[in-house]
Amino acid sequence: MKTVAFAIFDVGKTNKKLLLFDEAFQPIEEYSQAIAETQDADGFPCDDLLQINSWLLNHWENLRTRSDIVLKGVNFSGYGASFVHLDAAGQAIPPLYNYLKKFPAELQDAFFADVAAHDGQTPAEFATVTSSPSMGMLNSGLQLFWLANQQPDAFAAVKTSLHLPQYLSYLISGEKFSDFTSLGCHTALWDFQAGNYHPWVKRWGVEEKMAPITKDPIATVIDGMMVGVGLHDSSSALLPYLLQEKEPFLLLSTGTWCINLNPFFDAPLSEEALRRDCLVYLTTRGNRVKASRVFFGREHDHQVDRIAKHYGVSVDFYKKLSGKEAVAIHPGFVPACMQGTGPVPGMQNANWDFSACPDATSAYYSLIHGLMDLLHQSIQLVDNGVAKFFVDGGFAQNPIFMQLLAEYFPNKIIEALEFHQATALGALMHLKNGQADGQSMPLFI
Repeated sequence: MKTVAFAIFDVGKTNKKLLLFDEAFQPIEEYSQAIAETQDADGFPCDDLLQINSWLLNHWENLRTRSDIVLKGVNFSGYGASFVHLDAAGQAIPPLYNYLKKFPAELQDAFFADVAAHDGQTPAEFATVTSSPSMGMLNSGLQLFWLANQQPDAFAAVKTSLHLPQYLSYLISGEKFSDFTSLGCHTALWDFQAGNYHPWVKRWGVEEKMAPITKDPIATVIDGMMVGVGLHDSSSALLPYLLQEKEPFLLLSTGTWCINLNPFFDAPLSEEALRRDCLVYLTTRGNRVKASRVFFGREHDHQVDRIAKHYGVSVDFYKKLSGKEAVAIHPGFVPACMQGTGPVPGMQNANWDFSACPDATSAYYSLIHGLMDLLHQSIQLVDNGVAKFFVDGGFAQNPIFMQLLAEYFPNKIIEALEFHQATALGALMHLKNGQADGQSMPLFI
C-alpha cells in the first residue's frame, strides 16, 4: 500500500525546502537546498528564478513518479515583497527583483507627489491607510511603480504579476490568483480602510495586471491532487497556532526577519508605530494581524561571519554554545544591515567594533544581547498583554536566544517549536480547509 502524502514547497530567501507530510500532519521527509543568487541588469544580487523553476519542477516530477507514495495535495509558501511577472504567453519575465535593491529617492518623491495630488494623502497618511511603512522595494507594489517608470517597455509587456507563493502555484496549476496574505504584506497596494486596492493601483495600470483575489485555498485539482494557491510565509506560520490555541498569544516568526505577529490586537496603527516598522498583515480570510519587524537573522549572519573571520573559527561556531557559558558582555553593538528598519528608525548602520571581546564566544553573546535589545523594543510595540509567546523558525533552536528572551520577558510563558516546520504545516492546514478537500481522492493507491 502506498503512503498518502502532501507536499509543501517552502521557498525562503535563504533556503528552498520541500516537505512531505502524511494524513495525520506528521512530517515524512524534508529536503533543503540553497540556490546560488544571480544578478539583475544593474548587477544587484537576486534569486535565480530559472533555477527555482527547475528545482521545483524537478522535485514535482520525481514526486509524481515515485512508487512508494501517492500525492493528495501540494501547496506553497514563500517570502513576501516578491513579484514574478508573466508575459501574454504566460511565461515568466526574469529577474525576480531583490527586495533589498535600492529604490531611487527621486522616484519615491514622485510617487508620494502623485498620491498627494490625486488622493490628498501625505506619506504618513498613505502608510497608515495601506499599513505599509515606507520601505522602497520592500513595498512590493512599488516594484511595479518602479518598473512602469524605469522600464516602461518591460512594464507594458507584463500581462500578470503574481507574488512568489502564487507564482509557485501557477507553475503546477496553470491558474493565476492573488491572495490576501500576500496582498496584505506591506505591499502599499491594499487600502485597509476601504478593503480594496488603493486608488493609485488603478491609476497607474497596476490593478489590471493583478490576478483575481481568492479566499479558496485551492487553485485546482489535478488527477485527484489538490493544488493550493500558496501563502505568504509569515502568515502561513501563524495558521497552526490560530487553529489550535484558544487564548491570545504572540508569535515570533524568526529567520531572516524576526516578525512578531499578534492576531489579537485590533487597535489601528498609529503613525508612530508605522515609523517604528509596525504593520498589519492579512490572514487568509482578510482579517488583520498586527505585526512588528526586526531584520534579526540577516544582521545576525552578517556579524557572525565577521566574528568568525576575526577570531579564526568556523562560521557555525555559535551552534556549539549551550547558553550556560560565563562570559563578559561588551555593550555598544551597532548594526550594519538595519538602517531604515526596526523599532529605532533613526539608527544608522555602522561597523560594529567587537575587538574588546576576548574571544568569539564573548563577541557572540554581546551580539545577541545587542540584537535582543532591539527585538525587545519591537515586541513591546505589538504586545497588548498576551500571556504566551510562541517562537517559530531557526532561532527557536538557539539556546542563547531563547534564554535571553525569557530574561527580557520574565512574566511571559515562552514556548518554542510547538509545531515542527510551522510555515509548511500552515500551508498544509490551509490546503485541507479548501472546498475541494472532501471531494478530492488520490488515484491509484
